[in-house]
Amino acid sequence: MIEVQHPPHAASLLESMRSIGYTLDSALADLIDNSISAHAKEIHIEFRPTDNPYIAIIDDGKGMSHKVLQSAMRHGSKNPLLERGEDDMGRYGLGLKTASISQCRRMTVISKQDDDINAFCWDLDVVIEKGAWVMLQLELSDCQALPHFSQLESKKSGTMVLWQELDKLLVGEADPENALGTKMLAAREHLSLVFHRFLTKEGSKPKISMALNGSAVVPFDPFLANHKATQPLDEEKFSVEGKRVVVKPFILPHMSKLSSNDVQLIGGSEGFRSQQGFYIYRNRRLIIWGTWFRLARKDELSKLARVRVDIPNTLDHLWTLDIKKSAAHPPELVRQNLKRTVDRIRSVSGRTIAFKGRKISDSDVAPGWNEVLDRSGVRFDVNRNHPLISEFSKSLDKEGRARFNLVLGVIESSFPADALYNRMASDVRPDFASDSAVENINDMISTIIVNMPADSPARRQLLMSLHLIEPFNLYPELTKKIVEEYNS
Repeated sequence: MIEVQHPPHAASLLESMRSIGYTLDSALADLIDNSISAHAKEIHIEFRPTDNPYIAIIDDGKGMSHKVLQSAMRHGSKNPLLERGEDDMGRYGLGLKTASISQCRRMTVISKQDDDINAFCWDLDVVIEKGAWVMLQLELSDCQALPHFSQLESKKSGTMVLWQELDKLLVGEADPENALGTKMLAAREHLSLVFHRFLTKEGSKPKISMALNGSAVVPFDPFLANHKATQPLDEEKFSVEGKRVVVKPFILPHMSKLSSNDVQLIGGSEGFRSQQGFYIYRNRRLIIWGTWFRLARKDELSKLARVRVDIPNTLDHLWTLDIKKSAAHPPELVRQNLKRTVDRIRSVSGRTIAFKGRKISDSDVAPGWNEVLDRSGVRFDVNRNHPLISEFSKSLDKEGRARFNLVLGVIESSFPADALYNRMASDVRPDFASDSAVENINDMISTIIVNMPADSPARRQLLMSLHLIEPFNLYPELTKKIVEEYNS
């Protein structure tokens, strides 16, 4: 048997690798992984959409020597089977190159370490022209002609990755200048989510700052952990091949307790329901989110549930992590443990949705509706014993009460169950506190109270228990004012 050296055709392989599936978001995230692995404290992303558009990522990490940088520029620079350092964000030794050429035709890396500056460049047009794996080594004068070089040069150490000739990124765009700005705005949101645990102090881990054209990237916590109405559940830990996996569930506040901005951020463009599920972090970096891994269905009862799962990079082989670090699938042992978590949190999320307005136990509240279970399922009947309904009914004669009950029956039989079900599954916020709703509350009580003698025991009892009657229990401040007004 004869061994034959048969290397790939350089230009063909590189052009093919450009279509590996990177988006601008995932490509930038891959480069930021490298900066974090280099212990950078500050990461600056600069882009200019005019003239010769470019994107530059500059960090103040430890930098690379000539030998290390030259090796890092090699495709497949590190064997993915080798064990990585605990905080190493990489895996395949391809991210720097594949992420870059997926967006541009010319990528340059300049690194400074111990006052020594080294730079190499992959230019696809040069590779095509030479028909070989030809990489360019830049002189200092070449570097000085590049944008933002002075920003890197002023640092004690660091690295700059420069993307030029943004053909893939801007292909088909009628207005490249506007398109680049729009895409970078979306990338900012992506980075604020994916690296949110790095952009804030977490335990003994230092905070990293990130800026886009000088504007700070603000971390976005998908769990709203600091919101007073968020329910953190007990943390679970289990081992896989001797490595620890940590699971921490959160139940988000009901939409009625969130600001409009919070609802928009938490739901995103796809809405509350689609973002529920597991949030998988590899070395604190978010790699996949908004999925139950087919362990449960996405529905309205679990739409407030989000589960943080921390995995170490030593389990990459079990999670089938892809090159872009944007997809992973849990192994069987992990799925078994996660299934228990799903079963535990669904009931909590459902209760949060069902009882969003209750601040006291159900037994103390006089509800407007009664839930009735029978053989045909569930229905909702108007509570005839509701104090306001009961008092109004007593004020009618026999014929009037019969007509009133008929009207209540019509309301019950036309209860919009399907519409309510659909709205519960959407990200539309309820508007029970509108001006018209508050006006109706005032009209309700005045209509009843005005026909009751001032010294009536029934009136005193009604005012004393008004805060326990729906819908007044949902408006404690308004109810307090009403009671004070009619008791004066």
